[in-house]
Amino acid sequence: MVKANLTVISNFIFLGFTHYPKVKVIIFVLCLLMYLITLLGNIILISITVLDSHLHKPMYFFLSNLSFLDIWYTSSALTPMLANFVSGKNTISFSGCAVQMYLSLAMGSTECVLLSMMAYDRYVAICNPLRYPIIMNKSVCVQIVAGSWVTGCLTALVETMSVLHQSLCGNSIINHFTCEILAVLKLVCVDTSRVQLIMLVISVLLLPVPMLLICISYAFILSNILRISSVGGQSKAFSTCAAHLTVVVLFYGTALSMYLKTSAIDSQEIDKFIALVYAGLTPMLNPIIYSLRNKDVKTAVKKLLIRNPLCAFLIPSSK
Repeated sequence: MVKANLTVISNFIFLGFTHYPKVKVIIFVLCLLMYLITLLGNIILISITVLDSHLHKPMYFFLSNLSFLDIWYTSSALTPMLANFVSGKNTISFSGCAVQMYLSLAMGSTECVLLSMMAYDRYVAICNPLRYPIIMNKSVCVQIVAGSWVTGCLTALVETMSVLHQSLCGNSIINHFTCEILAVLKLVCVDTSRVQLIMLVISVLLLPVPMLLICISYAFILSNILRISSVGGQSKAFSTCAAHLTVVVLFYGTALSMYLKTSAIDSQEIDKFIALVYAGLTPMLNPIIYSLRNKDVKTAVKKLLIRNPLCAFLIPSSK
């Protein structure tokens, strides 16, 4: 076999969904719709959290950052695939692949940390409402978001560099629609145990550990909600947390099935469709879930529609 350092490969070729020629067009249309809805929904959510002073709260500060993450996350994964479909070329340069891999990992890793911090925010808001403004002050919120970004970007850099310095066996065909790190790692013909160990440690730190923190936070939240005597108060508290839990289940469920499955399971075709879920479907559903389950967001949207009637053609009715 001919070995070649990964850094000297000039172009990669995506197999994408070539094994499904009859549904390629359908997949393209669905991905395009998911991408456009993701852009529109998250841009609207960011806009109303900035424009409406009633939403200048920690919860919506975190939510706007989540929307910003989702825009970049989806763009890094779906835009090259859509562009390749239109142009008829299924290739990407080495530098383009490196950037795509890094952005996807950085945005995904940052979201893992941010979602756990959002659970902590809900815990403080419900279990310590009187101290909430003091504990979750502006400085703390900025530090939490900055820490999430730094953690995500650094871990992504470590993973990307560890993979891109490996050797190939003369193969530059990626059995995926994006430069997904696991798909690129399958091209390596040397021992990858060190890289896999690095990825395992980072995956454990960014998936089960944040999930454990989320579970602990919501255990305290549930215990506190059950002590609320008012049925209306219980309903409001459950509604506030339901949206975040829905997002957590969707995001962590698909991510865990991808990055913490045993090496004996080789399911590249299934991985492609799982990747579509967490790279396209979840970011699309986030603004819909939060807006439909949140009265403050729906009120802000109505105010925006009243002030700018033309927005009614862009923003679906919240009824």
